[in-house]
Amino acid sequence: MNLQRKLDGKTKPLGALGHLESLAHQLGMILGSEWPELQLPQLLVCAADHGMVSRGVSAYPSDVTWQMVGNFLAGGAAVSVLARQHGITQTVVDCGVRHDFQPAPGLLIRKIAQGTQDASQGPAMSLAQCEQAVMNGMQIVQDMPGNALLLGEMGIGNTSAAAMLLARLADIDVAECAGAGTGLTEEGIARKTAVLREALVANKDTRGPLQVLAALGGFEIATLTGAVLMAAHQRRVILVDGFISSSAVLVASRLAPLVLQRCIFAHRSSEQGHARMLREMNAEPLLDLGLRLGEGSGAALAWPMLVSACAILRDMASFESAGVSGKSE
Repeated sequence: MNLQRKLDGKTKPLGALGHLESLAHQLGMILGSEWPELQLPQLLVCAADHGMVSRGVSAYPSDVTWQMVGNFLAGGAAVSVLARQHGITQTVVDCGVRHDFQPAPGLLIRKIAQGTQDASQGPAMSLAQCEQAVMNGMQIVQDMPGNALLLGEMGIGNTSAAAMLLARLADIDVAECAGAGTGLTEEGIARKTAVLREALVANKDTRGPLQVLAALGGFEIATLTGAVLMAAHQRRVILVDGFISSSAVLVASRLAPLVLQRCIFAHRSSEQGHARMLREMNAEPLLDLGLRLGEGSGAALAWPMLVSACAILRDMASFESAGVSGKSE
């Protein structure tokens, strides 16, 4: 299989489709085919609450988490609209929301607890809880059809968890990682950063990726970490959304570095730490639209680019097949 030769032989000047060509090449490599076809795309929206919200790290209360789960299920969230537009199946997972849901189509209950503990006082979750969340994510993906997984999440306070994971795993100052999240003022960001410093000190002895995830992460991030590990193992295309989803990939890549070969990063979020997180994984995102919504919305927006890249590699004529003269020597 020589994907680059096939791309170079298409009826176009060499490299004329720019980044779409490198995307087509990556998709062909992930799927192991010169005729790649994306099948039954699955959007996984993992939701959970965070004990640290009680410290004022978010502009919104924790109740918004469960209320937004209802919005996803009703089809009213931005990502739900985009998933419906593009024929992507949405699955919402209660990984640890502080609310008891009634069974509903498109909802999976994999609740570990009613939210994490306050990480500024000690570990957000026990190692056993973290391992269970990771296993849940692996099992959910194992049971899903298709060959493409889009990552999404919901959890008031989870930009704080993602910022702490980046700070600890990349060994950088948390002030470089913490941003406005749901819309904090400069004063709010300063307060948030101070709380995150407390949490990093309270969990200063954690270093291994899984231990760091348990101490500083969230149930939804841990579940997504397991989802990434399984999707990579199954050779699925993994379309990564923004800051929170990327933090799950960062953890997964520290556990199994080769998962990054299966990941396509949809966009660069306007959340301060996301650009730094992408650099940590040598990732070049497809879009830069100033998004900071989460949910998987950026992944759903980028999805048509993947479909187009596969179509170019699969269906576009070569100079030889079209009877078109190539470049003059």
